[in-house]
Amino acid sequence: MSNKQLKDIKLSVLDLAPIRSGGTASDAFRYSLDLAQHAEKWGYHRYWVAEHHNMPGIASSATSVVIGYIAAGTESIRVGAGGIMLPNHAPLVIAEQFGTLESMYQGRIDLGLGRAPGSDQHTAHALRRDLRSGHDFPEQLAELRSYFEPSIGEKRMQVRAIPGEGLQIPIWLLGSSGFSAQLAGKLGLPFAFASHFSPEYTLPALNLYRQNFQPSNELREPYVMVGVNVVAAETNEKANWLSTSYQQSFLNIIRNRPSQLQPPVESMEHLWTSMEKVAIEKQLGASVVGSPENVREKLQAFLNETDADEMIITSHIYDHRERIRSYEIVKEVAM
Repeated sequence: MSNKQLKDIKLSVLDLAPIRSGGTASDAFRYSLDLAQHAEKWGYHRYWVAEHHNMPGIASSATSVVIGYIAAGTESIRVGAGGIMLPNHAPLVIAEQFGTLESMYQGRIDLGLGRAPGSDQHTAHALRRDLRSGHDFPEQLAELRSYFEPSIGEKRMQVRAIPGEGLQIPIWLLGSSGFSAQLAGKLGLPFAFASHFSPEYTLPALNLYRQNFQPSNELREPYVMVGVNVVAAETNEKANWLSTSYQQSFLNIIRNRPSQLQPPVESMEHLWTSMEKVAIEKQLGASVVGSPENVREKLQAFLNETDADEMIITSHIYDHRERIRSYEIVKEVAM
């Protein structure tokens, strides 16, 4: 049980650059930049975007490009990937991309890495990805990290990441199960867990990370960040109504019909079956939905349970103004 208070930990933003029904990717990027600028003003610590492919409702497929756009429109907030799906890419390419970003926006870039495809098998094939390559994730990670090492004297590599070589870019491992938790612990890297869609594995994964943690040059003690779905509004009723947008998104995903972010509805009962309702409520079990008072209580309870060092908040809300207000409420209740 943690003694930490919300005001004692960092709060950050995870943005999937949602494309709304009737909207475009251009709209999504404009809204993302506006949210990032508000988040910076309110004191959020970092702003991450995530790699997904073949998803009609997510605009952040070219993740490093979006990171550059957000970083260019902000001044101090850390910007990064939550995450890059490393098996989709040659490690050299990622080293060069993030070396470029760090050279442009010095001291502000994070590189969070996952080993999932972030796509379906057909899309993975289109990405020229070896479907078995997730199994060599530790080797890919080691190769990527080697490109950031200084290349001098006998250590000069035949293949060098320019830009990238010699840069201090924080690397995080992301996970929704135990594999990356153990690896992050053994390597002494910070660990971010996807509690926002894998809540039942949160505590086992965090325990694995902490039990396996070995101090490194990057980190002397374990550092945990947990993802949280939050929909905050002035009343519980309004927050529950707004939350039906992301419930519809998950419903369409489990039906294998991913869609753009839909407007909220008065009730989900006529949209999902009882089995679908159970599955979605299980997957979204760590979500925090409600009035400011409820959000404060639920976030503090989740902090007590996880003893996290940081929370990264994701909010799938159709109306951009309501999304902005939700993030503002989270910062207000954490003061």
